[in-house]
Amino acid sequence: MFWHGVAMSVVGVDGCKRGWIAVALDDDSSTRGLFVERLDDLGTALDGVHAVAVDIPIGLPSTGRRQADDAARDLLGPRRSSVFYAPVRDAITAATHADASAISKRITGHGISRQSFALAPKILEAERWAASTTVPVWEVHPEVSFAVMLGHPVEHPKLTWSGLRERLEALRDAGIIIGDIGAAGGMAGADDVLDAAVAAWSAARLHRGDGISLPDPPETAPDTARPIAIWA
Repeated sequence: MFWHGVAMSVVGVDGCKRGWIAVALDDDSSTRGLFVERLDDLGTALDGVHAVAVDIPIGLPSTGRRQADDAARDLLGPRRSSVFYAPVRDAITAATHADASAISKRITGHGISRQSFALAPKILEAERWAASTTVPVWEVHPEVSFAVMLGHPVEHPKLTWSGLRERLEALRDAGIIIGDIGAAGGMAGADDVLDAAVAAWSAARLHRGDGISLPDPPETAPDTARPIAIWA
């Protein structure tokens, strides 16, 4: 675990190749960084944290598609492709992508992308962790959070230079300056750090009671009774 600074009041988390990158946001909008291989390792770092927002589906459909994903795609318009449909539960427990896609097509009429299937371990990990932690956890999507922050969807893809600048400037205008986040900064891509930072911004809104849900009101997970929504 790599941690720079001390636990802050709200935290945004994004998955990265090696694990999870978290950005903690203090009351003065300063940032701190944390890298963990597993979400369970966030436990001690969350002492004193009031809210966590995670960029991962939390709450899977048993049939069909989630209203949250459709609502987020509608909000994003030209950037709708950045929201992938959360897979049905039976699909992500399959042994291979081919099996998962066949199961998904049988249940929903649609296959499952390789990207969605590759995220299966993280989706299941986040679901288990969110159910066990005592800190409020919300599902977010960075592009939705940036769209709410700006009042419109971002213009450029996040992996382009223009997209990086656009998101950095949006965070700066919101009073969030990402400075030195220590060793955690070497464990994830720049886009992952930006996604975690805007997730922290949403966590702060949600903690204050200013956030929104897509859809409104949220669906309810059939197996856990947890509200299913993308929040911002």
